[in-house]
Amino acid sequence: MSDTSAPTDDRRAWLALGGLHLLNGTAPLSGGDPVVLVELAAPVEDAFPSNTVVVRWDRLGQRELLATTVDGARRNTATARGEDLFPGMLPGAELSSAVAAVSGPAPGPLVPLFYLTASGDRLHVHSQIRFLAEDACFIRTTAEPLVGADVADLGWLAEALRLHAENFLFLNNHQRYYRKCFEGKELEYKYTLAPPVDSWTLTVELYGRLLAGALPGYVMEYRDEWQAWDYLNHLFEVTGPEEERGYASFIPTTDGRHLLKRKWYAEDAFNRRETHTYGLDLADDGGFERYVREELGVDAVRLPSFRRVRYDVNFESVRTGHVYGIFFDHSSLVEARDVTLNQCELEYLRSRVAVPPDEGAVLEEMAEIASWLESFLRERGLDDTRGFYSKRTFLKDAVAARPELAREVSR
Repeated sequence: MSDTSAPTDDRRAWLALGGLHLLNGTAPLSGGDPVVLVELAAPVEDAFPSNTVVVRWDRLGQRELLATTVDGARRNTATARGEDLFPGMLPGAELSSAVAAVSGPAPGPLVPLFYLTASGDRLHVHSQIRFLAEDACFIRTTAEPLVGADVADLGWLAEALRLHAENFLFLNNHQRYYRKCFEGKELEYKYTLAPPVDSWTLTVELYGRLLAGALPGYVMEYRDEWQAWDYLNHLFEVTGPEEERGYASFIPTTDGRHLLKRKWYAEDAFNRRETHTYGLDLADDGGFERYVREELGVDAVRLPSFRRVRYDVNFESVRTGHVYGIFFDHSSLVEARDVTLNQCELEYLRSRVAVPPDEGAVLEEMAEIASWLESFLRERGLDDTRGFYSKRTFLKDAVAARPELAREVSR
């Protein structure tokens, strides 16, 4: 990944608008295709280069539109307000007129194509991955800057189209533009909170702080910023062989089947191996035990089942594209609702990147976010001790304190 530099006074940024076929390949590029350049008053992002850029139409103000054909044979200028570019996701009157002046009626749907940002003679290209009535989201496709590319003369366009075409499966499919650093591992800090804990209000307050920009350099995960979960866990502690220690948890899903979540660890830790297996057709009539014994081939002890109610706020680093979640959850034993665990968790989730991800930045950003989160918890009189106390340990502690909670194992 290229080094990120601080903003300079010569920073400039543009939107490039044009035919959807240039992104989805439904028609070949033609010299008569129109491209409309919209120079912004200032770059949307702070660091150069950044990964993720979200452009809100209503924040652009009055802008000049430079319409040109790809071959440069015809040009035209017009003006339009940002919110009038794509009302209802369709091209507005000013944009349509600017395109018609250089190419006649639009050859196909007009959409945002690219976000361009330059510092001096270094230019980075971001491809559009989501486009809605209020805004559009772009991620960077240039691992290294294009040097000396002329924006107005479209000296960058061929490379931008090549990079997009090479990554069309990644860029053109809804929410398939994610990658995972540390594949098969979970990276997570946990904060154990003394009851009573109002998880909902805490999540709403934290969400409001993030929306207000209290954590600079991070934005809400585009169109997936808030999640609510409520599910059961039937958890088995895996006690052997030694290399298999950890747990296997069967989680009912809405299709009547089960998700198997497995984690491998001897002691509670920040970094744990994890896998998910969906679609298991099992019932709690000895089926879980048989699966653990026959399919997994491990020794295990069944722990009390619990219900977990969880509220998630997801956000991402605009510089790196790494996505993180802060979760507030309340777990209670199914057979002893008074035995509860309240936690706040900070977890690395995934990365929205088209260029090689900066894996080293994950640990740095998690430390930065954790410090901010701990300040948030302290302000509310909550424990800010960074730890790794797991649900497995909670269940074992519950049984140790109340042996009657130990589960009979079905055969």
